[in-house]
Amino acid sequence: MLEECDLPYQVQWVDLLKGDQYRPDFLAISPNNRIPAIVDHAPVDGGAPLSVFETGAILCYLADKCAMFLSTDMRERAKTLEWLFWQVGGLGPMLGQHGHFKFYASERIAYATDRYRTEALRLYSVLNSQLSCEEYVAGKDYSIADMACFPWIQTHKAQEIELSSFPHLSRWYQILKQRPALRRGMELGREQLKTAASENPHGRDRLFGFKNSPSSN
Repeated sequence: MLEECDLPYQVQWVDLLKGDQYRPDFLAISPNNRIPAIVDHAPVDGGAPLSVFETGAILCYLADKCAMFLSTDMRERAKTLEWLFWQVGGLGPMLGQHGHFKFYASERIAYATDRYRTEALRLYSVLNSQLSCEEYVAGKDYSIADMACFPWIQTHKAQEIELSSFPHLSRWYQILKQRPALRRGMELGREQLKTAASENPHGRDRLFGFKNSPSSN
């Protein structure tokens, strides 16, 4: 979103494998100890810096700030927000759980794996159906709903979901991949992530909240 809006920004790395998400200064910005979070040092009201956490809230905030990717038309805006929160409440959490139980859980639980895979495929079908009659997720224009959904669909290979089984979704995915701003945003941090993972092979517990969280201290 920052790249699409051509906003200047500075990245502050939060090393989840080291437990940076539990630092008091980060919790003051993101009390749920999760990324992403932003601090706007030039809010439109001209006041003090404003912090915002949670993907959906950040996308809405920036869309309103820049008057981009979220229509002011009542009906179009409502549709975009519907699909944004569909991602926030469904696509993201369900694919996250599917990936966790399939690839990261120390104990393989067939019920959990099957349950989340079934739901992941259902959500793919919902999005595929929506894109069979719309060019983009929320209609004819690219919006914050597309931005929210794309990174999760990008994990289709890791999730072992065959994208070709969802032709309308696949068409949308290939179109979005060509957006220069999207590519710049998705590439940011890729090398840092690889380096962090190699330097912290035992960071899994911190990543999943088992160590350095308030409840474990």
